[in-house]
Amino acid sequence: MSAVTRTQLLPGVFLTSVHTKKFKSSVLSMTLLAPLAEGDAAANALIPYLLRRGSERHPDLQALSAALDQLYGGSIEPMVRKKGEAQCVGFTGSFLDDAYTLDGSGVLDEAAGLMGELLLRPYTRDGAFSPDYTRQEKANLIDRIRAEVNEKRSYAANRVVEAMCASEPYGVNRLGREADVEALTPQSLWERYQQLLAHARLELYYCGSAELNRVCFILQKALAGLPREGGYTLPACTVIPAAQTPRRVEETMDVAQGKLTMGFRTGGITAASPEYPALMLCNALFGGTTTSKLFLNVREKLSLCYYASSMLHKYKGLMVVSSGVEFANVGKAEAEIKAQLEACRKGQFETWEVEGARRYTVSSLLTLPDSQGRQEDYWLGQAVAGLTEGPEEVARALEQVTAEQAVAAAKSLSLDTVYFLKGTEA
Repeated sequence: MSAVTRTQLLPGVFLTSVHTKKFKSSVLSMTLLAPLAEGDAAANALIPYLLRRGSERHPDLQALSAALDQLYGGSIEPMVRKKGEAQCVGFTGSFLDDAYTLDGSGVLDEAAGLMGELLLRPYTRDGAFSPDYTRQEKANLIDRIRAEVNEKRSYAANRVVEAMCASEPYGVNRLGREADVEALTPQSLWERYQQLLAHARLELYYCGSAELNRVCFILQKALAGLPREGGYTLPACTVIPAAQTPRRVEETMDVAQGKLTMGFRTGGITAASPEYPALMLCNALFGGTTTSKLFLNVREKLSLCYYASSMLHKYKGLMVVSSGVEFANVGKAEAEIKAQLEACRKGQFETWEVEGARRYTVSSLLTLPDSQGRQEDYWLGQAVAGLTEGPEEVARALEQVTAEQAVAAAKSLSLDTVYFLKGTEA
C-alpha cells in the first residue's frame, strides 16, 4: 500500500509524497505553475528546456550526462503540461531508489540537489541565458509546435478545444505560438524565468521508499535560495455554458481521411463536482471504451468511422468526441454520434453495458498507482485543481453511481463546437 501525504515546505512550495516500496526506481518532479496566458506561454514552455541544457557546475549536456551516470544512470527530463487553466513547466526525474543502491548510499539527496541546481542556478552568459542555447532551443520548440499537425487525430482534438475556448485561457496552446517563440531573447527569457521563480507556485512530487521527514529535509536543502515574493495563487478555472448555436469550423489539408471532432460542455460538471463519477460512467458508456455505444454502433455496426471515441477534460468541464471518417460520410457520422448520445440520455443501455463501463473505468483508476508516470501526472492535476481524492477514492465513488445518475450526466452535455478536417478534394 502507498501512503500519500501533502506538505507545505516553503511559501508557495508544496510536496506530494507517495511512500511506497513497490518500485525499484524513485520519481521526483519539480513543477512551476503559471496561469495560462497567450503572452507568456511560449516563454514558459521554453524555459525548462533551457534550464536542462546546463547549470553553473554542469555547464553543458556532456557534464550533466556524466553527473546522471554517477546516479546509476538516472534521468531528468523537461516537461510542459496544461492542467485546467494552468501551464505546468519543470522537470521530472527518475532514479534508482535508495533501497536498491549497491553500497547503501542515498541517491535521492544527490538527485534532488542536481534538480535544484538546474532549477535555481542555470548556466548563464552575461547575466542571462546562453545565446547559443537559446537559439537552439527556440528552433526545437518551433519544430515541436509545427509537428503537432503531423498527428491528425490529436491535432483535430486540440483544434476543437482551441475553437471552443478561443476567448478563455484554456484555448491557449501549452507550447505557445510560433511567432511568440521567434520574438524571445536570452534577456526576455531570463526576466520571465525570474518572475516564475519569485511568483509561481512550485509543486514537488516524490514517489519512493524514503520516509517523509527525510524527503522534506532533502528538498528544503535542494531549494535553498529559492526567491519567494508572493502571488502563488492560481485563478480558478472558468466554466461557461455551451454556445446557444453550435459553432462549426472547417479546415482543409492534404489528408486521405476526414477528422470529425465534436466538443461538448458538461453543464459545469468538473472533477470537483459531486456528479463527476456519474459523468465518468456516462463517458465510458458513450465513447470511452471498446464496449461503448460509439465503438460498437458508429464504428463496428454501421462502419461510419475508422475510430470513434470520447474523452473528458475533467478540470475544465469538456467532453471531446474524436472520429475518423470518409469525407462523404461526415454528415451521417455526426448524426449517428448525436443519436448515440440521445440513447444515453434516454437510458437505452443494457445492464451489461453499464457494468462493463463501470468495470473498465474502475480498473483504470485502481491500476493507476502501478505506473509512476501516470501517478505523478494524476497528483499534479489534483494539486492544480485543489483536490485531494486519490484514484481509489474516486473508484469507490464510481462503484456507487446508478444508471439513473449516468443518464442525468448525459442530459447535462451540450454540443458547443463541431470541427471537421477535410481533404483538398473533399
